Amino acid sequence: MFLPVILAGLVLSLIFVYIVGNNNERYWKKRGIKFYSKNKVMGPYFDFLTQSGPLFERFGDLYKQYKGEPALGIGSMMTPTLFVIDPKNVQHVLQTDFSSFYHRGVDASEDDRLANNIVFTNGPKWRLLRQSMTPLFTSAKLKNMYYIMDKSAQDFVIYIKEHPELWKGDCFNTMVTFCNAAVCGAIFGIGTESIFDSPFLDVAKAVSEPSWKFNFALAFMNMSPKLARFLGLGLFKDVEDFFIKAITNVIQQREKENVKKHDYADLCLNIQKNGIMKDATSGLEIKPTYEVLTAQALPFLSAGVEPVATAIFTAFMELGRNPDMLKKIHQEIDENFEKHNGKITYDVITNMEYVDKVLSEAMRINPPLGFLSRKCVKDTVLPVGNVKVESGTNIFTPIYAIHHDPEIYPEPHVFDPERFARNSNTIVEDHYMPFGMGNRMCIGARYSRLQMAAGLVHVLRHFTIKTKELNTRMKFKYHFFNVRPISADVEFFPRSSK
Repeated sequence: MFLPVILAGLVLSLIFVYIVGNNNERYWKKRGIKFYSKNKVMGPYFDFLTQSGPLFERFGDLYKQYKGEPALGIGSMMTPTLFVIDPKNVQHVLQTDFSSFYHRGVDASEDDRLANNIVFTNGPKWRLLRQSMTPLFTSAKLKNMYYIMDKSAQDFVIYIKEHPELWKGDCFNTMVTFCNAAVCGAIFGIGTESIFDSPFLDVAKAVSEPSWKFNFALAFMNMSPKLARFLGLGLFKDVEDFFIKAITNVIQQREKENVKKHDYADLCLNIQKNGIMKDATSGLEIKPTYEVLTAQALPFLSAGVEPVATAIFTAFMELGRNPDMLKKIHQEIDENFEKHNGKITYDVITNMEYVDKVLSEAMRINPPLGFLSRKCVKDTVLPVGNVKVESGTNIFTPIYAIHHDPEIYPEPHVFDPERFARNSNTIVEDHYMPFGMGNRMCIGARYSRLQMAAGLVHVLRHFTIKTKELNTRMKFKYHFFNVRPISADVEFFPRSSK
């Protein structure tokens, strides 16, 4: 009885795949654009969802295979999708023609309450929310906030010393613990004796841990937003109740205390005090409820914990492989501690040149994100190849692949901090984008750099490190966006004189 139904379903599925796949290929060939025909319906998504390895590696393979093409058409269900290859076209999408490509490329469900933030919103709502968050990251605010990051790093060193079991490996997760504590202290004003065992750590891991469910939801939100909404796919529903309650409590407690800490809770109180948020251009109005403000807080955990931990871990991993570089950075750190009587202020940390070069190169070799996604919102043309792009087209732009292009970065797999020497001509700003590029560049980029530097400097003041190779080739965690190396680990060894 069920056999005819199953066979009919199979036949219909094959017909669907055939029609959709051929339509996708025909769409791009009519426009003179090469098409990735290995999977005409789902393109590199299919390999990502059915095999191991992160999605950015799939795009990296396409970048190498089709190098020289301005862009490549790929299957993405019934949504026209373009993988932009030429670096000038990448810059055009992310920066030059921002008005045509301001959409992030992901349409989250309306009932996914924590996705209503500056990362996933678009248009006037994104502009209004970003304007409201920008005051938190001015130079003056960062300078006032830095002492909290520095204190978190000092406390973290004590924590490591008291837990020698952390010295022998699992360095990445150890750095996740530090970044969580730093974000909780500097952004949310949360400081308790158990900050390194905070429930916020579970949330941070939940919003960034590459679960199959999270990767599946993101993939279908890109390929077919309507299908994703029909399936009820969400990104943060598992943590929204805890997070909304926790951040609401933080804001309410700050209001009772009436103490200024120059952090996110202060900003929230100012926003609420000013009443309805209004966008002068569109007339859009947003009431700053606790739920809306909590949603804006989530990216600080998702972007300020795992990606920052990855950058610090990468720096440690590469320094542990290069004793001369490790010696040089130890020397710079020691000299600054001695020169400034052990006090590392904002001005001191921002003037450590070799620390800055090491972190810059760490984020070149392993950028926090492997690629970026956008959606075209009005018909336009990419300059290289005269590629016509229609409104509604999904766009992917590489980061990791460009950072590892030997024509842009000679010997790209070699860790060389001197690429970022102030008198060096080896870095082209348009080809270096660990935090993205253009108006949708990460709003907390400067904060993240400070947090990385604080953690790295204080740990290396008290420890030396050694890299343990776990695999003969570079391997990465299975993830939709993020770049997390898993082929090596780092051991800590106390510096006896510190």
